[in-house]
Amino acid sequence: MTSIEQKDAAPRRARLAWLIWIVAISGALALGWLISDLVTPGGGALLGRVRTMAVPPIGGPFSLVDATGTPRTDAEFRGKLMLIYFGYTHCPDACPTALQDMADALAKLGPAAEQVAPIFITIDPARDTVPYLKGYAEQFDPRFVALTGAPEQVAAAAKVYRVYFRKANNQPDYLMDHSSIVYLMGRDGGFLTHFTHETTPEQMADALRKYLR
Repeated sequence: MTSIEQKDAAPRRARLAWLIWIVAISGALALGWLISDLVTPGGGALLGRVRTMAVPPIGGPFSLVDATGTPRTDAEFRGKLMLIYFGYTHCPDACPTALQDMADALAKLGPAAEQVAPIFITIDPARDTVPYLKGYAEQFDPRFVALTGAPEQVAAAAKVYRVYFRKANNQPDYLMDHSSIVYLMGRDGGFLTHFTHETTPEQMADALRKYLR
């Protein structure tokens, strides 16, 4: 190596050492921030952002019509808990089972059940028109509010609740593939929890009691 090359190599080594030092300090600071975030009760800013990104919001506004043809929106139920299920009247098993479980859970609450609005929203507006819907949900509990609407209104409601649905076939007596979840929404309309087909009416009632006054 010539003397000129030796002179050029020295500054390069110095710059490399400086870069390594900067990277090490930055890594240490980032690690310290992460540890601090992890030990913060309830999580700090980083964990808060991770939770926000990991859990998409469930629930939101809807504008539909009930079994009497009266327009109804989610805002009407503020101050009450909402117990919401998306299904359809031609459903052979999952839907009637879910609605019966909801009705049984309300029965276990006694008078406190008046604080809960049980809501059935169809995912099959083509067949579940206002006249057809009338009387369906009420057979499980007279407090049920059954809702339908134009296809785009139903689709919009299903979207904000992350509900999956589609026609299973194109036969006249077609079935619908759909997610089967009962949503519990708070008095402010915010998501509280959900129940699946494995949840018993007793478990549902116990969960509801936590939010009753």
